[in-house]
Amino acid sequence: MALSIVRLGLRSVINFERNAAIISVTSVPKQFKFLHTKAICTGNICYLTETRDLEGSERNSSLRRNYSKQHGRPEEDRRKRSYSDSESDSDSDTECKGYDRSQFWRRKMRTVHNILDVNKDGLISFNDFQLFAERFKALGHLDEQHAKEFTSIIQKTWETQWGEIDPYNFVTQEQYLEDMNHVLNDRTLKKRAFSWLPYLFKAVDKDKSGYISVVEFKLFFKCLGLDNEHAAIAFAIIDTNGDGKLSLKEFVKLGKDFFFTEDETRVSKMFWGPLID
Repeated sequence: MALSIVRLGLRSVINFERNAAIISVTSVPKQFKFLHTKAICTGNICYLTETRDLEGSERNSSLRRNYSKQHGRPEEDRRKRSYSDSESDSDSDTECKGYDRSQFWRRKMRTVHNILDVNKDGLISFNDFQLFAERFKALGHLDEQHAKEFTSIIQKTWETQWGEIDPYNFVTQEQYLEDMNHVLNDRTLKKRAFSWLPYLFKAVDKDKSGYISVVEFKLFFKCLGLDNEHAAIAFAIIDTNGDGKLSLKEFVKLGKDFFFTEDETRVSKMFWGPLID
């Protein structure tokens, strides 16, 4: 008799726990729905109706979106495989943002951003990059091999610095400043970021003499969307030895120095034309 009572008690406890578990599991969806309901009242009667979690869905949608025309690519997507996979040899332990540099350097970067923004919509896209390259190739001074190399380098430069080639992948002015600052703080990226400069030289070296005259420098400025007057003034300043010509080495050095230095006395500040405010 006592043994039967004990067995009956144990069975009751087990059944109670099982029922409690079932109630707990089945009650979770109801609790979840209750959190996502709102009251609609008509007179003295109120009803609870289910509503969608719009805030959550919009948040998930924004996380799935890789690019934004208004704000460019998200920070975590900005520096993709090329930055993460390569060993970063930063020149400083704490890399500063573009806005930590001098106003003079920022003016220079804004000037280049404006030049690369070929369609002048305030944003740089890969299409702008292609149009920029086509201007130089259209001069007809690059041979077939150099033209192919130039096209390839332009594409690699875009993918290295700004990621995937996508119609909605835009680079805002502030992003350009920040990304160029990152490039200049990384020795590996810094070495290859301007590998397209020699092709600009070859494209405007009309007589293939290995030197650029003031007339040919005007072709360079024309491809940048600038006028002859600005070209003549800039050439007179950057031709420091007064020989009336620029070698490939001088051209590339001036082009790189424009990005590297914050010294306002350097003549390289004239390389990409008048600085914008």
